[in-house]
Amino acid sequence: MRKLLAGGCAALLLLSGACATTHQEGRNVNPAEQTTAPTASNPLLAPWTGQYGGVPPFDKVQVEHFEPALAAAMDENRREIAAIAADQAAPTFENTIAALERSGRALSNVLAAYNVWGTSLATPEYQAVERTMAPRLAAFDDEITQNAALFGRIEAVYQSPEKAKLTPEQQRLAWLYYTNFVRAGAKLDEPAKKRLGEINQRLASLYTEFGQNLLADEESYTVVIESESDLAGLPASVRDAMASEAEARGMKGKWIVTNTRSSMEPFLTYADRRELREKVWRNYVSRGDNGDERDNKKLIAETLALRAERAALLGYETHAHWRLENTMAKTPERAMQLLEAVWKPAVARVGEEVADMQAIADKEGAKLTIEPWDYRYYAEKVRKAKYDLDQNEVKPYLQLEKLREGMFWVAGELFGFSFTPVTDVPVFHPDVRVFQVKDASGKHVGLFYFDPFARPHKRSGAWMDAYRREERFDGEVPAIVSNNCNFVKGKPGEPILISWDDATTLFHEFGHALHGLASNVSYPSLSGTAVARDYVEFPSQLLEHWLSTPEVLGRFALHHETGEPMPAQLAAKIEKAATFNQGFSTVEFLASALIDMKLHLEGNKPIDPGAFERETLAALGMPREIVMRHRTPQFAHVFAGDGYAAGYYSYLWSDTLVADAFEAFTEAQGPYDREVAKRLLEKVLTVGNTVDPLEGYRAFRGREAGIDALMRKRGFVPASESGEQ
Repeated sequence: MRKLLAGGCAALLLLSGACATTHQEGRNVNPAEQTTAPTASNPLLAPWTGQYGGVPPFDKVQVEHFEPALAAAMDENRREIAAIAADQAAPTFENTIAALERSGRALSNVLAAYNVWGTSLATPEYQAVERTMAPRLAAFDDEITQNAALFGRIEAVYQSPEKAKLTPEQQRLAWLYYTNFVRAGAKLDEPAKKRLGEINQRLASLYTEFGQNLLADEESYTVVIESESDLAGLPASVRDAMASEAEARGMKGKWIVTNTRSSMEPFLTYADRRELREKVWRNYVSRGDNGDERDNKKLIAETLALRAERAALLGYETHAHWRLENTMAKTPERAMQLLEAVWKPAVARVGEEVADMQAIADKEGAKLTIEPWDYRYYAEKVRKAKYDLDQNEVKPYLQLEKLREGMFWVAGELFGFSFTPVTDVPVFHPDVRVFQVKDASGKHVGLFYFDPFARPHKRSGAWMDAYRREERFDGEVPAIVSNNCNFVKGKPGEPILISWDDATTLFHEFGHALHGLASNVSYPSLSGTAVARDYVEFPSQLLEHWLSTPEVLGRFALHHETGEPMPAQLAAKIEKAATFNQGFSTVEFLASALIDMKLHLEGNKPIDPGAFERETLAALGMPREIVMRHRTPQFAHVFAGDGYAAGYYSYLWSDTLVADAFEAFTEAQGPYDREVAKRLLEKVLTVGNTVDPLEGYRAFRGREAGIDALMRKRGFVPASESGEQ
């Protein structure tokens, strides 16, 4: 059964996704015969052809294809669902659950392309289609989950004594369908179902408007620099990227700082001109909060009210309680307990970091008090003073292409995967490259699409997508996944140099991709990253650790001019400074996670988002020198979809697993220990959602994870070592 990002409860039929995106599956299945001209020639409705089990026809897709293709594919899916629901035979796993897994294939194919355009090619023409289709897709989701006859069959299979004869994976799938239909309102009476449908359709429109407003602010608010003297302090690679951006916008000879993290962060880190740093910072933190027609605060207030009403309709105390029911945390209280346990030591560390920065500013005679637009700038000075580590010294060794080779090498060393470039696959933009992936036996396991660069109409940030999920219940179907980033191009023909943080992001997203590629399950709804939200970030955050291993730095961190590997003493400095600035990074994340959870624990109380953010942060004791990583009006994870709403905590929950899991390697023979890697592959990466994540983690580690490893990783003193109880 196809899964879509539609904003309704039924979008939760598959709790998947990573880094604020929903992964869709596409499959090479013939759609129903179409008789009208607009659909008969529509490439989105044609079967996926070519090698590798078929591939999306990205090169043939035009925006005008989406609306008729979605309409036709939904109609086909309606017919499939109607046939399952009306089956006169007694409900069985095969004629109900497996039949649902076979349904919606044409729609999955269409959505694979539709969501690529939504994140990577969101032109004004596409956005118009998106505004039209968002509520229609949400209504379609509800149409399925509120089908009483269909749910009756699902419930019969789930409650049947015959269920015990099914395989464990089939039992898990029956549980997933039953649970998610109930959570989506299948047991409500008709008036409640009607209201739920209205809520979901309105939420879908709100999510679309929020995301489009944010994208518009990211594209509209830039800082144009006309004098080279204003570039003081910026490395050549950053200057070149700014010049290339200006030239692409028809302003050759000038420099542009775009309103995205990948452009903002290096400018705030290196630019000497303090007033320009402040201007860039204010542009960035004000996205969606400029008091104009694109201001997102009213949308947030309505979204929160509708989510609260929906939770009440479904029988939950708050949206947060509904959201966390089927996660590892289970309850908002457990998630809050983790967030609050880390908050105080993180804030204390910020105080130490600010004191170090202020001391340097005073010594230099800057005559200033550290402000948020100064934090990265003076933190870099502290890094150099305390650890003799200058990021400008590191960056020449961080070539994007070499690091991509490095992450492929890591996948080979740990899991036996190999990546070979292919050119016979259509792509949706010239920047995109495709690689065939094989396992240790030489068997094809999937395709990996790599889309690394920022461009107009592409959302900011980084994410993984699944165009098609692995499955094998009706024959083997290989995965198709992508990584999408927003690295800034430099001069044509020259290597792209990225920061250490960007390199970490590169490995993070690749961890998600490996999770999708390694999948070895029967049913697509349980495949790959289709796991609980607070487990899905575990494999991705874990892979970040391999970036700093000597094996990667020695082979792939090569100087872009000399080709020499990163000196051992420089690598040692990076390792020594691993916990540097953890106060800043932890607090900016925790502030966002706490605001997210507290907003969704308010229930049906009317909320002024701006006032709530200010008052809650003040009550928490938020350091004045830091802002939330995602301020509420730009918090796309939470308000451009349901995915991470009351779920942003999951990054920290997953990092608790990560810190403990990496110690499994260090306690053995090190990061490349074959036995531990094999256990990780077999117990975590290949199993998808066929087992409960807690059981899967126990099978890998032999026990549950505690918080102490996380505190050690971030350089905070674990409670068990501080004498606190």
